[in-house]
Amino acid sequence: MATAFIAREIFTGQEIQTGKAVLVKDGKVKGIVPDNEIPADYRQRDLDAYLLAPAFVDLQIYGGNGKLFSAELTTEALDATYEYCLQGGCTQFQITLATNSIDKFIRGLEVARDYRAGGGKGLLGVHLEGPYINPVKKGAHIEKFIKKPSLEEVQHLVQKGKDLFRMMTLAPEQCDPVCIDLLQQHGIIVSAGHSNATYDEAIDGFYRGIPAATHLFNAMSPLQSRQPGMVGAIYDNNDVLASIVCDGIHVDYASVRVSKKIMGDRLFFITDAVAEVQYGEYIHVDKGDRYTLPDGTLSGSALTMLQAVRNGVEKVGIPLPEALRMASFHPARLMGLHNKFGSIRTGAQADFVVLDEQLNLQKVIVEGED
Repeated sequence: MATAFIAREIFTGQEIQTGKAVLVKDGKVKGIVPDNEIPADYRQRDLDAYLLAPAFVDLQIYGGNGKLFSAELTTEALDATYEYCLQGGCTQFQITLATNSIDKFIRGLEVARDYRAGGGKGLLGVHLEGPYINPVKKGAHIEKFIKKPSLEEVQHLVQKGKDLFRMMTLAPEQCDPVCIDLLQQHGIIVSAGHSNATYDEAIDGFYRGIPAATHLFNAMSPLQSRQPGMVGAIYDNNDVLASIVCDGIHVDYASVRVSKKIMGDRLFFITDAVAEVQYGEYIHVDKGDRYTLPDGTLSGSALTMLQAVRNGVEKVGIPLPEALRMASFHPARLMGLHNKFGSIRTGAQADFVVLDEQLNLQKVIVEGED
């Protein structure tokens, strides 16, 4: 069905336009036209006095709606995570597995493949956070599973992952550059994180082509006057993007604000959200506004992508268009998917959020349907 979506304001991913309509057919954006030039064969859908914007993209989420993917390893857990994402305006997500056994990683990849084969929606791929991290910066990760990579093991993961293994967080100082190169040769986004790298070690990894860093500030060597660390290297390299958990708990809002001033469009939001679970390797305790391990170690957020956007605008002072980009266009750009997701442009998938002036979610539109 051909539909013209009319809204008070349309945020394309680059600019806010008024007096326009987005033309959608067969789940794709066909163009943006003045609202008095809508073709006759398009049914008109008036979204009232709302803002229409690209739906969000979350590159790091572990579960949702009471189901932690690593604990269950079921397609039902992926369904629950997708529904949780939708509640926060997110239509595309990377399910994430924290440091664990290689066998569990491979099983997770198999379940993700089953989810896709069964028509499951929204899954961009699998993000393996670990096991090739630095135990000094393990955070909530389980130390007994942390290791240095072998080329054979990385080749095994790549072969089993095929088109689903899309991203890996690792500590560059713990990894032979040959292993990092192999991941990147197969199109896997390598993100530096859970790292105690010196500034020089981090910069060397970035110069080798590592394009990203995982949850800025959390579980990484800090910026200090004589030891700039991983944070300093991220600030200092103009090509590296970094995710950040904008909940005021993982990172103080002032730190988000300072980082945004330095990094500009290189900083983007993730939720790093988990679900409460009392079994399996990772026990997450619901503390209302966060999750912790039983010993109190911070282990995940209770964020949605929309709440990250709201916090960015209301607590950090980021202009709304840029806060929306941090939840959509910038993460899609890192994955090389910005022509398909994170913007409203001809040929893009018609995934939108409809927001009121208080940034409350009114509708989520997926492939032109809500």
